[in-house]
Formats: sequence, structure tokens, C-alpha cells
Amino acid sequence: MSVPTWKWFIEYTTETQAHMHGISKYIYSGQTRFQTVEIVETEFFGRCLILDGKIQSAEKDEYIYHETLIHPAMVLHPNPERVMIVGGGEGAVIREILKHPSIKKVIMVDIDKEVVVLCDKYLPEWNGGAFQDPRVNLFFMDARKYLEETQETFDVIFSDLTEPLDDGPSYLLFTREFYEIVYKKLSPEGVMALQSGSFNINLIDCHTAICNTMSRVFPYVSSYAAFIPSYDAQWGFTLASKKIDPGDLTEGKVDQILQERKINGLKYYDGETHRHLFSITKDVRVAKEKENRIIEDDNPLFTF
Repeated sequence: MSVPTWKWFIEYTTETQAHMHGISKYIYSGQTRFQTVEIVETEFFGRCLILDGKIQSAEKDEYIYHETLIHPAMVLHPNPERVMIVGGGEGAVIREILKHPSIKKVIMVDIDKEVVVLCDKYLPEWNGGAFQDPRVNLFFMDARKYLEETQETFDVIFSDLTEPLDDGPSYLLFTREFYEIVYKKLSPEGVMALQSGSFNINLIDCHTAICNTMSRVFPYVSSYAAFIPSYDAQWGFTLASKKIDPGDLTEGKVDQILQERKINGLKYYDGETHRHLFSITKDVRVAKEKENRIIEDDNPLFTF
């Protein structure tokens, strides 16, 4: 059997571990003011967005990531009307948020306008026209500065950022000081959700440090995770709430809320999936119990 000749994209997770993806076509490659951007066609996952050498989302499985990030927090809040997104360049987070009929306003603040424009041009299916929805407002600036200056409050705030690299634009959006700003801008029943790193036991310190830091600010902080095939990893997320315990969301309650809101088109998330997402394995639970690091502005977290 002949072996196909591919161009290979190699994504390093550490200095000694990597994943390889066969590239059939390079669609875009360039450098914005903040990060390198590649949009490629892969044989296995379709089109992929790559920022600073890390796959952010892929055509075949982006729904898993985005439904996992968005819907547990949206379901936890009894009546989400005003939502803010930190990052979220592809627009898929807006797409999922707008499936909830109570939404009146969505503000997305992304520092890198070029990435948003490129995604809208080359990956339009990700946002599904959400950028044109009249309820959506886009701002291209530092999200922390926006939150510090705005007088608005939000029912739910999502953080959909790249990992905190030492030369990247996002590391000051993972600190205790930032989460304190978020807390003040949330309504009394406010909820925050974010992607928070790999559940690979050799890389789990990113997730555990984020959870430990957030627990210094929010009374309720829960880990959850989903396997993202294009990441080749069980990926961690964190759900934090001012008033409502995420543990109160049962399988039946999730299905009831989705039915009441007439959200029928989800591919991944429902009550049974919710129960699976929040069933964290023992090794991760033990790592969280041992974690004592608090991420702060003068002691930031950097990943590889």
C-alpha cells in the first residue's frame, strides 16, 4: 500500500510531545499585531483555525467545544438576557448563545480584529450569521479594560481565549484580579464559564490553578470536561457562579430547561451529556485538592 504524501502541521503540547495533522491545503497564513494565524484544510477534521501554533477549532468537531463552553452556564442562569464574551473570534460562541430565546444583548470583546475578520471570511459557518444579529455588539479592544470602564452588568460572562502564553495577549485575563473585575460586573445570579486547559495529567496544573484562583473570588466553582478530537485531549472548562450551585443541575432539570426554551438543534449537549461532563475522574479531583497556587497579575500563569 502506498503512503500518501502530505504536508504536516505539528502541534506541540510540550517540548517532547506533539500531534500531527495532514494538511491538504493552506488557506491563509499570516501575522496579526497580536498572534500568528493559520487557516488550513485537513483531511481528518476539515478546516481548522490555528493561533500561535495551537488548533483553536476544527470544522468537524467545533460544535463539541462550543456547546460545552456555552450551554451549561446558560442553562444554570434562570433568565439570561445580557451576555458578554471575552475573545471568541470565530463567532461560534455567539451562535450558541443566541439559541436561548431570552437573550436581549450580546457584547463580544476581542483584542484582535484581524482574526475576527479572517474567521468571518474563511470560516463563515462557525458564526452562522451571528455577527449580523442586531442584538450583537462587537468591540475590538482589551477586554479587561472594557470591563473596568463599562457601567453595564451581565447575567453571563464567557471567556473563550487562547492559552496564556508568555508572549500572548491573554495571560492577564486568567488572574485573580481579572476574576474580581468579572465578579463585580455580573448580576446577582451571574455566572461565568471559560475554557481552562487540558485534563492531561501531565498538564493539569493549568486547570487546577485556574480553579483554585477562581474559588478565591466565586462561592461556587466547578470543573467539567469534554473530549475534543481535534485537540486529542480531554479538555477542561470551569463554571463559576455567584449564587446558584452548578451541582443543583440534574440531568432531568437540564432537559426540562432546554425543552422549555425550545432549544432542539444541539448536536452534543443535553441532560445526559451534562451529567457526563461534570463527572470528573479521581486523579483530576486529587490534583485539584492539592493545588494551592493563586494566579495573580504579578505572578501570572504561562503555558507551553
